Amino acid sequence: MEEFVQNLARLDPFWIYFAVGAIAYIENVFPPFPSDVVVVGAGSLVGLGRADFFLTLGVATAASTLGFVTMYHIGDWFGDRVLETGRIKFIRIGQVHRVERWFQRYGYSLIVANRFLAGTRAVVSFFAGMSELPLGLTVLLSAVSALAWNSILLAAGRELGENWREIFRYLDVYSTIMTVLLAVAALLLVGRYLWRRRKHRKRSTSSA
Repeated sequence: MEEFVQNLARLDPFWIYFAVGAIAYIENVFPPFPSDVVVVGAGSLVGLGRADFFLTLGVATAASTLGFVTMYHIGDWFGDRVLETGRIKFIRIGQVHRVERWFQRYGYSLIVANRFLAGTRAVVSFFAGMSELPLGLTVLLSAVSALAWNSILLAAGRELGENWREIFRYLDVYSTIMTVLLAVAALLLVGRYLWRRRKHRKRSTSSA
């Protein structure tokens, strides 16, 4: 990544914007991909006068949103054409509908937090499409999330300048913390589901 950003610095600004946009898009479709590091590197180039802050921000945000929409449509297609037709035998339709209901309830909050959840971005957009959340609101919320996150990364890179590599350590710590929090949240949700299921079985047994 360091070598990649150093090579970008020698090119015409057009290629800086192109690289930022391409990588921001790809990361949403083929994760994991180090788009955050590239955006921070682009921020350092902004600080060095090689690129414009707002143009870089606009390109990164638009590409991130476009990648989100791409995975949304893939999730929509997958849900309608594969799951609903029963082509995948080991996935029960009841389980799919349960996930859809859960996502329709909490999905908008996940979309807003989407860019801040490293490693889950493609998953969130996929299930948003599979759950058929309204496209307009979904796109708007994903764009707001991308705008906020990319603003932070670009500003950090701009302030750090040639020392932008320092952000690696902070991103690594941040990713570790978020992974632990997501794992704990997942365990709590599974525990809550199993507890409710057990409680429901006890009620059914006692009523019988």
